[in-house]
Amino acid sequence: MFTGIIQTVGTVVERNPLEGAVAFRVRATAFAADLAESESVNVDGVCHTVTGCEEGEFRFVSVIATLERTTFGELDVGRRVNLERALRAGDPLGGHLVQGHVDGVGVVETLEHLGETVRLRVRLPSDVAAVSVPRGSLAVDGVSMTLSRLDGEVAEMAIIPYTWTHTAFDRLRAGERVNLEADIIGKYVARLAEPYRARGAGG
Repeated sequence: MFTGIIQTVGTVVERNPLEGAVAFRVRATAFAADLAESESVNVDGVCHTVTGCEEGEFRFVSVIATLERTTFGELDVGRRVNLERALRAGDPLGGHLVQGHVDGVGVVETLEHLGETVRLRVRLPSDVAAVSVPRGSLAVDGVSMTLSRLDGEVAEMAIIPYTWTHTAFDRLRAGERVNLEADIIGKYVARLAEPYRARGAGG
């Protein structure tokens, strides 16, 4: 479990295709120094298991299901990625509950600089939009964000200066794909309500 509060930004330094998977190596000097093998880490919104650590770098493997469902199929050397270690008992929950299980990939429609802040608009997949609400939470590339508006399937968010300078958001451009995880509470509520909606539709 994570919170969507990014601890540092790392850089992909190796991509090694395997049979049905891809092995990655990420450089994040201070961050990697505290990691251990088998630990969970959130990389750009996707939970991975650390398979090795050495000299300020760590390694992990993305399986085919992850490559197909997220942006990791196009993740390449030189890419800057958001990083967060797993939440520990007693840690402050500064963002919202994030599992690192991507629900879908969105597309950046616009980024607009408005003084100190940046207005970000992202087109959501229909199933993510269905469980999203204005002023609710959404993880975008692992970052806990609040939806200021929801126009159909387009979510609008305001990026504060601290978030802009302490994440990899400054690499975003219109048309870029981003990993999205809807609010876990909204997903469970929608799931629990399904039988009642079906019963109502059937009279």
